[in-house]
Amino acid sequence: MAAVDVYRITDQLDGDTLGVLEARLEARGRHPKFLHMMGEYLDGMGIDGAGTVLDVGCGTGVVARTIARRPAFKGHITGIDLSPSLIHAAQRLGQAEGLAARIDFRAGDSQGLKLPDAAFDAVIAHTLISHVDNPQAVIEELARVVKPGGMIGIFDGDYASITFGTDDPVRGRAMDEAIIAAIVTNPRVMREMPQRLRDAKVDLVSSCSYVLAEVGAADFWKPGIQSFMKLLPKAGAATESEAVAWAEEVLRRSDRGVFFGACNFYSYVARRRS
Repeated sequence: MAAVDVYRITDQLDGDTLGVLEARLEARGRHPKFLHMMGEYLDGMGIDGAGTVLDVGCGTGVVARTIARRPAFKGHITGIDLSPSLIHAAQRLGQAEGLAARIDFRAGDSQGLKLPDAAFDAVIAHTLISHVDNPQAVIEELARVVKPGGMIGIFDGDYASITFGTDDPVRGRAMDEAIIAAIVTNPRVMREMPQRLRDAKVDLVSSCSYVLAEVGAADFWKPGIQSFMKLLPKAGAATESEAVAWAEEVLRRSDRGVFFGACNFYSYVARRRS
């Protein structure tokens, strides 16, 4: 059986797997390196001036809550995700931070949003595009629901570049490919984004590129590695023993100061034509 991207089927996952995803999304969303990348494209969108924001594929609400906490932002955010369970988590976390009045979380499909045309000042797809069956449908939905002249922000990993150092390079390469199969549907889609934005008839305003690499010891990557022990077997990309052996080896390398882990990330800011 071919491996399946677990992030693409969040509406079909069991509670234990959803718990792993929730922990991973929250750990990643709190890390300074991730917050820096997020902040750059939000600034590029001029998000503080938006009265209405749509966060598509919101997961646990990391981006929505980050926007709501910005001191200069006074607007309202709608977050949509395929998984009712992740929406419940987003609502719980938003309530805990005192942000519930400013964010409306609801379940929905990013490839067919049940929302009116030109309804939002700004729309965001944060780590969503690489996980959907039809990326172009999502981009065109973003372009449809944002107001003329409104801003679109798309951020994701170029997951074809993800790699970890291992004791055996051949086995390590095989595990890199297993990780890609387990967590991504479209590992190269961010390389296609300039053309896809043009096809959706929106204008590219700016882009940023990042190499999120750690050498010596794992910090950002550590929670991800721990999550892969559960996610790879669930996705059918590796056996439980293979996933555990790989993760333990990579974490031992971190303990010895010889860790290597890296992936490229990109953000695109575009504007709907007036």
